[in-house]
Amino acid sequence: MQAGHEIEALVIGGGPAGLMAADALLSAGHRVLLAEAKPSLGRKFLMAGKSGLNLTRAQPFGPFLAAYGSAEAALRPMLAEFTPETVQAWAEGLGQTTFTGSTGRVFPTAMKASPLLRSWLARLDAMGLERHTRWRWTGWDGEETRFETPDGTLALRPRVTVLALGGASWARLGSDGEWTGHFAGQGIEVSPFRPANAGLCVDWSEHMAPQFGAPLKGVAFRAGGLVSRGEAVISARGLEGGGLYPLSPALREGAALVIDLAPDVSEEALTARLAKPRGKQSLSNHLRRALKLSPAARALLMECARPLPEDPGTLARTVKALELPHQGLRPMDEAISTAGGVAFAALDEGLMLTQRPGCFVAGEMIDWEAPTGGYLLTACFATGLWAGRHAARYLSSRGRTP
Repeated sequence: MQAGHEIEALVIGGGPAGLMAADALLSAGHRVLLAEAKPSLGRKFLMAGKSGLNLTRAQPFGPFLAAYGSAEAALRPMLAEFTPETVQAWAEGLGQTTFTGSTGRVFPTAMKASPLLRSWLARLDAMGLERHTRWRWTGWDGEETRFETPDGTLALRPRVTVLALGGASWARLGSDGEWTGHFAGQGIEVSPFRPANAGLCVDWSEHMAPQFGAPLKGVAFRAGGLVSRGEAVISARGLEGGGLYPLSPALREGAALVIDLAPDVSEEALTARLAKPRGKQSLSNHLRRALKLSPAARALLMECARPLPEDPGTLARTVKALELPHQGLRPMDEAISTAGGVAFAALDEGLMLTQRPGCFVAGEMIDWEAPTGGYLLTACFATGLWAGRHAARYLSSRGRTP
């Protein structure tokens, strides 16, 4: 392919958002070239599926939408068009049956991402997708879109482009955020990237070492105005896990982490239990029997509240609101996802860049965030589909290439 070669539709990025955009364009009858910087497509998608691919969350649309926080209004039309129910139907249309777990998380029956990705790519290939790997986007030069490829520098002139280059977490899988420099050079508003769905750094004392790797279950986490019920794992570096991740926005801003070690028991009931005479029991045994806390929770209580207050009411309040000192979130490249990216103010309602007509963006490039549990993937699918459909409409409104 020669420099300056004209093509109909270009999709840059081979993750879920890019593939969905390509799917939408192909379905509309357009010729699509997909370029991916890495040696294969869907690398982060495959990594996410290693522990069970959580496709979406089965819950009423209102609570589902609320998980997107400040981006709720902007994402509403896209998520309304590609709902959790639509995600399940789409996966099953690719031959991958799904099931819903007890928490509402939806998984393919195979649990892995690879069968779904293979089936999806086979369908896209059958629709005529032209795909290239090891093509790294290096920005724009006027109307040309430039790449570094194994065969040297390449310039294309697409009639329409969808960029789905990801955020800035897990750079080894392709989301390195380097595209922000090209956007800045064009004066496009981009919010700085910040870690989301990340572990918390805690400087433990040596007494916590026996608990490293232990799960912290049956607790509630609170930071700022955010509350989450779920599990976390105590690690040598701090805390990590799905129960903690929804608090990332508040923890990122320096909010204190407060843990309710007994969320299903009232403070009054705890006080009454602790007020009972302990007889010859040691304080440790008295606490174990009265509070019914796991070893990990008891260790956390001792770590953060020694010496424990003698007054039953004061101790009950401590159990219900244990503040854990921390040093903030883990580095961005260790985060599952990122906040930040292209501001919605830089986009029209179809996710087209207002400063570059015919150029759309999708997925984690855009400034939104959501907790794990199916929300991330659903929004990547939904924004990719939305951008792809609007790119197709843009092409159709300007006539087809002869």
